[in-house]
Amino acid sequence: MIDFIETSAFAMLVKINKAPVNYRQFFIISSDSLAKDRIQFMENTSSQYDEVVSRCRTLFIDKMADYGSAWRILRIPSLTDQIFIKAQRIRQLQENQSRKIEEDEIPEFIGIINYSVMALIQLDQGVAEQPDLNVKEATALYDKYIAETKALMEDKNHDYGEAWRDMRISSLTDLILQKLLRVKQIEDNQGKTRVSEGIDANYQDMINYAIFALILIQENESK
Repeated sequence: MIDFIETSAFAMLVKINKAPVNYRQFFIISSDSLAKDRIQFMENTSSQYDEVVSRCRTLFIDKMADYGSAWRILRIPSLTDQIFIKAQRIRQLQENQSRKIEEDEIPEFIGIINYSVMALIQLDQGVAEQPDLNVKEATALYDKYIAETKALMEDKNHDYGEAWRDMRISSLTDLILQKLLRVKQIEDNQGKTRVSEGIDANYQDMINYAIFALILIQENESK
C-alpha cells in the first residue's frame, strides 16, 4: 500500500511541474531518502549508545580500582537480586510525586547495566571463591560482553526499527522488571527452559533497555 504522504507529495509534484512525472522513479527516490534517514537514526543511536557505555565503563573501572573484583564471588541469583532492587528503586522514584531526598534514576540505570555485565561474566567464567581478576582482565571481559550486547541491539533495530524511542522511560523500567521476574523463575527452575531464551539473553535485554532509558533521559534534559 502506498503511503498517503508520499502520494500527496507526488500529486503536488505533478501539479507544480504540470507535466508527466515518472511515478516509479519518484517512489524509488522517496524510498532511498527514507533509507538514508533510517541509517542516520541508527548511526545516532550507535553514537549515543557508546556515550552511555563509556560512562558505565568508567564507573566500573573506578570501582574495580577501589574494591578489586570482589564481585566475582557473587552467585547469579545475588546479582539478579541486586538488579531487581535497583529496578524497583527506579519504579518507586518514578511513581513518587514528591521526594524527601533529591535523587534521580540515572545512577540506578547505570547500576543495572554494570551488574548485568557482571552477571554475563559470571555465567561465562563461573563464580570464583576469591577475587581473581585484575582491572585489565575485568575490563576486557566487560568490553567483550558490551560489544555482543550492542550487536544484538543493532540487529533488533535493523529488524524492528527504533520503536523504543517512542516509549516512556517508565515502560522501559517495567520491561526490565519483567525480565528480572523471568530470570528469577528460570533460576528457580535450575536454569532449565522449554521454549524461552536463556538467562544471558535476558541480561542483554536489560542492558539495552537501561541504555535506551539513559539515552531518552539525556534527550529529555537537552530539550
